[in-house]
Amino acid sequence: MKRRTLPAAVALAATAALLLTACGSGDDSSKANDKIAGAGTGSPTSASPSASASGTADRPKITFPSYAKNVFEDQKTGDATKDAVLADSALSINSVDEAIFKGSTSTKALGFYSADKALSSSITYVQGYIDDADTWIGETRYFERKVTLAGADKAYVTYCSDESKSFIKNKKTEKVDRTPTTANAYVLYHTVLSKNAEGVWQTTDIVSKRGDKSCQP
Repeated sequence: MKRRTLPAAVALAATAALLLTACGSGDDSSKANDKIAGAGTGSPTSASPSASASGTADRPKITFPSYAKNVFEDQKTGDATKDAVLADSALSINSVDEAIFKGSTSTKALGFYSADKALSSSITYVQGYIDDADTWIGETRYFERKVTLAGADKAYVTYCSDESKSFIKNKKTEKVDRTPTTANAYVLYHTVLSKNAEGVWQTTDIVSKRGDKSCQP
């Protein structure tokens, strides 16, 4: 499948360089950028994973339809802080997809797990799906997830996404765009997360590179 590219991908080249420096050789990859072929109907189910919450914030519940699923690997590092960062990073990803499924940029979770530039680009990203009456179906896998801590309230997370089993579906025509799997089905992500007053690790910046060699099987 192919998702549309996040608006931040081009504009944040400087941030990408910063993230690469901060994360060293650890390459956790990115989130799929082009739309996924989506589904039309299906009963809502809890989004995967139900990551363990950090802090004491009243966290919104994120639900996915039965026809779509995100799978996250590398959830446990052995370090409690890094595990909390990875959990909230996954929830940020899920919150963007939930907004796509609900056809709304005003979901509680979207602004709960993302802030600053990442929130702005996510809203634009979701709105693209809404404008085209698109959603996605299938399964997206996130792997090679790595964390670099930068003090008590800042972290860098890199990860890869595998979109080879997820596809964009138009809600009006019911047509599914089953694009053949190529190198572009794999995306590398570099993200910045900041811990807010409620103890939530919000994604504040994100850059992505589709087809990156480090994410290829």
